[in-house]
Formats: sequence, C-alpha cells, structure tokens
Amino acid sequence: MKNNESDQEPPVLNKGIFYTIRDSSTDFIMEDKTKRGLTVQERSIDEKYNTISEKGMIYDMDGIGHKVGIRWFFPKVEYTFEKVLEYAKEMDERYRKIREETCPDY
Repeated sequence: MKNNESDQEPPVLNKGIFYTIRDSSTDFIMEDKTKRGLTVQERSIDEKYNTISEKGMIYDMDGIGHKVGIRWFFPKVEYTFEKVLEYAKEMDERYRKIREETCPDY
C-alpha cells in the first residue's frame, strides 16, 4: 500500500507468517499477506471488525467472485496496538489450521 503523503509504506510494527501490522499517523494497518498482489476494488466497512477495509475479489472453482479483505485500518483513537495484534494472531492461527489440513507435510 502506498501512503498518499509519500512513496514510502508505513513502518512495520509486527509481522507473522500470514499478516503484517503497519503504523500510520492515524491508524494501525493490518494486512493479510495471503492477499498480496490482489487489486483493491473497494474501500468499505468490514462487518467483522467494524472498521474501514480495502477489499479485492477472488474467484472460486465455479468462477464465482467473492469479496475478501486485503487490509484493515484501525483508528488509533479507538483501537490499541494490542487489540489489533490479537486480531492478527487470530488470522494467523486460522491460516495455520487451513495449512495443516490441506498441506500436512508442510
């Protein structure tokens, strides 16, 4: 993601296997690393986290498109870093379980 004020991405606060948390002046930004390279098609309120998210489209085997979150913007006035880290670790754990079920030799 490019910051509108400069060409630099916001600094990384924490990384997991499947997530990155970045620090902007107003928000903690949680990125889903499994969605790298996915084109942002909309910015809207995410139902799960009740915060602004950037979403893209992925397609299943039947060619049906599904909107998925790419990154979420958690305002610092409403969310602590610890809460965002908790969300990120939940995401990491969910993907780890999927990987274990689908790729047991990984």
